[in-house]
Amino acid sequence: MSITAAQVKELRERTGAGMMECKKALVETDGDMDAAIEHLRKTGLAKADKKSGRVAAEGTVVHASSGNRAVLVEINCETDFVAKDDNFRQFADEVAELAIEASDVDALNQATLGNGQSVEDTRQQLVAKLGENIQVRRLAHMDSDGALGAYIHGGRIGVLVGVDGGDEELARDIAMHVAALNPAFRDAEDVPADVIEKEKQVLVAQAEDSGKPPEIIEKMVTGRLKKHLAEITLTGQPFVKDGDVTVGKLLSGKGASVTGFVRLEVGEGIEKEEADFASEVMEQARGG
Repeated sequence: MSITAAQVKELRERTGAGMMECKKALVETDGDMDAAIEHLRKTGLAKADKKSGRVAAEGTVVHASSGNRAVLVEINCETDFVAKDDNFRQFADEVAELAIEASDVDALNQATLGNGQSVEDTRQQLVAKLGENIQVRRLAHMDSDGALGAYIHGGRIGVLVGVDGGDEELARDIAMHVAALNPAFRDAEDVPADVIEKEKQVLVAQAEDSGKPPEIIEKMVTGRLKKHLAEITLTGQPFVKDGDVTVGKLLSGKGASVTGFVRLEVGEGIEKEEADFASEVMEQARGG
């Protein structure tokens, strides 16, 4: 049967699939709109399955908040090009809003978006449409009875900070600092004993190589350990907007304290595939 442009347009509007895919689906289902939609859904699932093993280390970190709760969500794709695509960005923003109440990624994937479909079904359709592996990788919540600060840097780094005794401007400034300097812990008291002991052993070994007397070595280790703790803790670091004052002194001067913080960066911990173009060319030249 003949497929009209109006049918193709309607199917595109209802599924978001490409024009040629819509026309092909309508031809294969003899113009049955519902059957064509189901056909595209199954095709999208198949494509999503094929791409699911490909490394997705690009993407975005998005933020949403409601009342005294905020959330960060990392959604990955394969290239920076797709990370900037309007369809991808819209999907990420809508998922972030649902993530406020989601307990974890599995629950989030089953939640229903405004299009009446689950996050997972919509993700599969987006994979088919954009041609890349797309994954909702992780989320992190922050609850605070005080001020909540959020900062997103370039869509790639997201930070949430809870502050007691301060305002939202202070909380956002601290979030910006965390994004820039990435402290591992809030303060020295939060650093686990085994982490301190491991660093102390390294410092002792370094100091002993100097050949100095034991009492001097002890002072050297104490001083260097104190410096190291300042470098890895939020309150010990020089404030990113004013290097003459530490974050701890900044907070103290305002009668405030940080109750917690979380930082997500796109792709951290994902082993990226390194493309060896020279080897590829050699293989092709050999007919491999």
